[in-house]
Amino acid sequence: MPSLPREALKSAKRIVVKIGSRALVQGDGPGGRFASVANQVTELHALGRTVILVSSGAVAMGCQQLGRTTRPTLIPELQAFAAIGQPLLMQAYAVAFATHGLYAAQVLVTHAELADRRRYLNAGAAMEAMLEQGAVPIINENDTVSTEELQFGDNDQLASMVAPLAAADLLVLLTDVEGLLDANKQRISVVDDFDAIDALIWRKDNAVSVGGMGSKVSAARRACQVGVPVVIGPARDPDVLRKIVTGEDCGTLFLPAGSALASRKYWIAYTLKMRGTLVVDAGAARALTEQNRSLLPAGVIEVRGTFHAGDAVSITGANGDELARGLSRYDARDVQRLLGARSEHIEQRLGFYRGDEIVHRDDLVVL
Repeated sequence: MPSLPREALKSAKRIVVKIGSRALVQGDGPGGRFASVANQVTELHALGRTVILVSSGAVAMGCQQLGRTTRPTLIPELQAFAAIGQPLLMQAYAVAFATHGLYAAQVLVTHAELADRRRYLNAGAAMEAMLEQGAVPIINENDTVSTEELQFGDNDQLASMVAPLAAADLLVLLTDVEGLLDANKQRISVVDDFDAIDALIWRKDNAVSVGGMGSKVSAARRACQVGVPVVIGPARDPDVLRKIVTGEDCGTLFLPAGSALASRKYWIAYTLKMRGTLVVDAGAARALTEQNRSLLPAGVIEVRGTFHAGDAVSITGANGDELARGLSRYDARDVQRLLGARSEHIEQRLGFYRGDEIVHRDDLVVL
């Protein structure tokens, strides 16, 4: 591949860097890779870049502190180990950054906070203020109070949410491999077609971290959809961040293609949790995907799940393929009563009216 795509990374000014538990805690001796991360962030600052870290490691640090060699599986235990490990995680970062005269700023978030649009924007403003003060925001999921998010989420996905929130120019996902490997176990330098690499993705679990290459590629796909390029690179390289931002062929670069989603539509599609599903007929599917139309009640043939007006829903065809995501204007039970109805009959059927559309095109993202 030509080096031209990597030349664009030289202009990246704001970079979100995610590092996982295994890459962070188990690398470079007993102290992990905290010093290496701090050294690299300091070097990027000297090059005129600002850095936001998304860091796993709270549960892993708790395991280290208590001498446990395997990651807990029960939610209360995970929460307890996270509570023990999070102060240790931040202390390690604080000590590492203090060597360079920098401050580590802790930012703990839950999915519920990012799912609220006002709090989502407030989080972005808070990070902006931290950067203006010369601090390094270090973001982690608040595992101590999370339940579903702790069990099913991971920080790769969190990083893909933080990148547009922070108006980042680049997302770097550090891991314990060189990048995405091809069928011959050779590193792929550049990816510009996600469909072409599906067969190369596999999930690898271990005792410390959650996620794997599948999670990282999924996060890369999401960030690329909002116009943010992504590099999956080797955490063990003590110079990996400088290499990436100076255009060297390091890791695997994922390039955005097509028009970038607006920030709000990205938030709808990839930050909110889908609370239900609307199954649509072939005519509605064509109207959504080919004509940029809203979803009208006449095209809905089935309602699944329980959701309320304003909740995010998945829209699928009759064959089960997901077509779009959006915000429903009506409750699930109301949509059930409107199946196949013409818009002018909405008030007659429900006794109230919130608009002609079940999902308006302004609140809808075609996938």
